[in-house]
Amino acid sequence: MFSQLFGTYLVEKQIITKDEYRAAIEKQLSVRVKLGTIAIADGLLSEEDVEMINQLQMQFDKRFGDIAQEKGLLTAEQIDALLAKQGNPYMQFTQSLTECTELTATVIDKTLAAFQKEHGFSDADMTALKADDLDALIPVFACAANPLITELAGLVVRNINRFVSRDFYIGRIRHVKSLPYSALAGQKLTGSTNLCLALAEESSDQAFSLIAGNFSGVAQNDAIDTLDAVCEFINVNNGLFASDQSEHDNEFELEPVFAYKDQSVEGDFHILPIFIEDHKVTLVIADNDAVKPGTTPYHSSSNEKKVYEVSADAKGSILVVDDSRMSRVILKNLLEEEGYSVVAEATNGEEAVEMFEQHPVDLVTLDITMPKMDGIEALQKILAVNADAKVIMITAAGQQSKVLEALKYGAKQFITKPFEKDVVLNSIKEVLDK
Repeated sequence: MFSQLFGTYLVEKQIITKDEYRAAIEKQLSVRVKLGTIAIADGLLSEEDVEMINQLQMQFDKRFGDIAQEKGLLTAEQIDALLAKQGNPYMQFTQSLTECTELTATVIDKTLAAFQKEHGFSDADMTALKADDLDALIPVFACAANPLITELAGLVVRNINRFVSRDFYIGRIRHVKSLPYSALAGQKLTGSTNLCLALAEESSDQAFSLIAGNFSGVAQNDAIDTLDAVCEFINVNNGLFASDQSEHDNEFELEPVFAYKDQSVEGDFHILPIFIEDHKVTLVIADNDAVKPGTTPYHSSSNEKKVYEVSADAKGSILVVDDSRMSRVILKNLLEEEGYSVVAEATNGEEAVEMFEQHPVDLVTLDITMPKMDGIEALQKILAVNADAKVIMITAAGQQSKVLEALKYGAKQFITKPFEKDVVLNSIKEVLDK
C-alpha cells in the first residue's frame, strides 16, 4: 500500500510519469512474492497446504502465518524466516524507483519527508506505511466514531489484499450524505447495531471486474456475473465480521445481498475510497436504518431456476439452491466433476420448494440467506413434502445460530462458504450414504 500511495503522490507532483510509476510497481510486485509461494519453494508447505490456508482465511480473519502456525504447519521461526525473504516493501519500492526512474535514494528520502508532511502522517504512521502493516494503518485511514465501522472497514481492506490484489491503496474515511454510483453491491446486518456494507463503483472503472474476477478465480466479462461475484465478496466479509463479533457476545444476522445500478446512496453514512490497480471503488458503511442504497433494486432476468437432464450413471441427483449464480456454478461444476447429477437450480426458497416437488432428488444443497423465502423456512417446507429428504445447508461464516436452527429442524449437515472441494464432497458422500 505504501508503494501505491507514495507512487501516486510522485505522479501528482510530476516528479515521475504514470508509466514510470506503473513500471516501478510491476517490478516490485514481481519481487515481493506471497508467503505461501516462498514456503512451497522452500519445501516447507505443499500446494495443498497453501490452498487449505487460503480457504481458511476466507472463514477466519487471520494472517497466513498465524493459520499455518495454528495448524502446526510452520513454526514461529520459520514464519520469521519467510517474512525476511519476502522483504521490506519500502526498500523494495525505493530500489524499483531508482531502477525505473532517474530518482536517487537521496531525492526519494527528501520527497518522502514532504509526502509525510502533506498527508499529516506521524512517524509511527510512516513506520506502519513502510512495512505495509494494515492492522496499524486501518485506524489511521478508517477511524470512525463507531468502532464497528472501523473494524468492518479494516476487514474488507485486509481481504482485498488477500483475495483481490496486493496492488492497492486507500484514502481517508469520510462522512457523507449522498453518493451517486453506476453500480452498487451490498448487504445489511441486523443485530444490536444494524449495519450496511456495500461497494460502489462511481463509473465504469473496471474495479468491480477486478474484484469479481480475482475473488471468484474466473474472469468476469458479464455485468450480471460481475455484480453477483462482488455480492459474494461482500457476503464473505460480513460473515467473517459476524463470526468475529459473536465471540464478543455481539450477534449479527446476514440479510440477502442486494444490487442497484445508476442511482445513489442517500442518508448518513461513511465512505472509504479504495484504488485497486489504479481503479477506484468506494466502500460504503452505515450504522443506521435511515440509509437508502437506492430506490429500484437491480434484478437479473438470467438469475432464474434451471432444469437439466439427469445422467443415467450418476452417483446421485442433487438440487442446488442459492441466490448467488457464482456459488451455484461453482457447486454444480464441482459436483458434476465428481460424477453427481445436478438436476435443477433454484435461486430462492420459494423456487426450492417448487423444484423439489416437481423433481424429487436424492439431496438438496440449500443456502440459508436468500430473498423471498430463506433457507430455514424452505427446509421446513421441503421436509413437509418428504420427511426423509436429505438437505445440506449452505452458509457464510457467522451464521451459527441459523445453522443450529436448521440442524434442529432436520438438515443433515452444513457447508461453509467459500467452498472447499474436499469438505463439500465428503459432506455429500456422508449424507447420501446414510
